[in-house]
Amino acid sequence: MLKSRCLVILLLSCWLLTLSSCYRRPLVRPSGNVEFTEKQMDSISFARTHHYTMNFNFVVSADSVMLTRQLPEEMLSDLPTDSFAVRRHAQLVVADVRVLPADSVDSVWVELADVNGQFGWIHESELLERVDPDDPISQFISFFSDEHMLIFMVVFVVILVGYGLRKLLRRNAHLVHFNDIDTFYPTLLTLVVATAATAYSSVQLFVPDEWQEFYFHPSLNPFSQTTLIAFFLATVWATIIVAIAAVDDTLRHLPIGEAVLYLLGLAGICAVNYIVFTVSTLYYIGYLLLFAYIAFALWRYFTVTKSNYLCGNCGQQLKKKGVCPHCGALNE
Repeated sequence: MLKSRCLVILLLSCWLLTLSSCYRRPLVRPSGNVEFTEKQMDSISFARTHHYTMNFNFVVSADSVMLTRQLPEEMLSDLPTDSFAVRRHAQLVVADVRVLPADSVDSVWVELADVNGQFGWIHESELLERVDPDDPISQFISFFSDEHMLIFMVVFVVILVGYGLRKLLRRNAHLVHFNDIDTFYPTLLTLVVATAATAYSSVQLFVPDEWQEFYFHPSLNPFSQTTLIAFFLATVWATIIVAIAAVDDTLRHLPIGEAVLYLLGLAGICAVNYIVFTVSTLYYIGYLLLFAYIAFALWRYFTVTKSNYLCGNCGQQLKKKGVCPHCGALNE
């Protein structure tokens, strides 16, 4: 039974890793002496610092983006201008970039083209507030990084989890860390989620430029990223794999009704961990909380939850010697 379970988990892990095969190829450096034009050098330099350049695709995430048909120089000279709106979810492609040091608002202007062949200019700072890179991973990151979304999640999760945990504890139902079942996977899942949330905030805190590059050119392959981002991606993959194992083992230990309640409670604990460690790490408190939480979770599992004996009559797990609660046999 244990061998078949390990085989299933191994096969699922291999299948998930195959999904990471589509990743951004690293920049291929030409061999020999290659001469670039001044415009090409400017484009390469801009791409390194701004993480995008000509022909990069965006999608509108705000209600609309206003683009001006006239050149930036005409707008700075207060000449008459004509604007048009590009609506939410519309795709845009970068057609040109200009740097105008005389502009006191934002020296970088970006020309964009929509699917209808219309061209227009906008300040870069205004553009990036209203668009996301045209990649589902980038849009997922943007969605969960939004301040309003984070505040809503905090309020919703605290209320829902607080009410749910109160109900579960009053019913003496199984709950990870408190009235846990004898399997390490749920505890491991909470620890992996807490570690992933800490790594997520650490990347934004210590290597924001690398995180910005990852945001514009995302990849699910940890081997194609820098060290800290690779560690974060590894924890994400570990979360998926351990979650599958936790669900499988929970269904083996509990009836379906109790298993659903237990997994809902486990999901609530993981949601709280994500919010607490994501926010607290930004203020450096998360690292102390993480060490304390790991110590607490391991202490609870190995001293309270883990069964050290097996019944000599029915083979069920026992936390201590004595009368077996399953078959009534005496174990000394």
